[in-house]
Amino acid sequence: MAKNKERHFGYKNHIKIDKKSKIITKYRAASAEVHDSQELKNIIEKGKDKRLYGDSAYTGEKVQSCIPKTIKNRIHEKGYLNRPLTKTQKRNNTSKSRIRAGAEHVFASINHFCGLFTRSIGIKRAEFQIGLLNFTYNLRRYVYIMEVKV
Repeated sequence: MAKNKERHFGYKNHIKIDKKSKIITKYRAASAEVHDSQELKNIIEKGKDKRLYGDSAYTGEKVQSCIPKTIKNRIHEKGYLNRPLTKTQKRNNTSKSRIRAGAEHVFASINHFCGLFTRSIGIKRAEFQIGLLNFTYNLRRYVYIMEVKV
């Protein structure tokens, strides 16, 4: 599989997490050549989601068109060669990063299960493996939340 003239193998885990609990609420498995922004439309739930956080890879007209007007867009702003970010934009990105970092913690935890990349034959098997990884993560997270409450 090729993306930007580079070969990519395997499958990726695209997740949506609850901001407060860091529990995975929705996921999609896709082959490695699919850009993260292409799976965004499959993860957004109209009427249910209130805010959307993401890194600057989720910028662009194509991505913006799939975000409903009812969702507050908290995607990082992107600087360009002749148009660097202003101080205000950098400050806004920093505040967005504090919340978005929760998703990175999820992937770091999943990495402990050796699950950042799944290599299997066929998307159905990959979906199953990724689903089990996410389920295992959610169970571990739930146990942690319950222990903290006690």
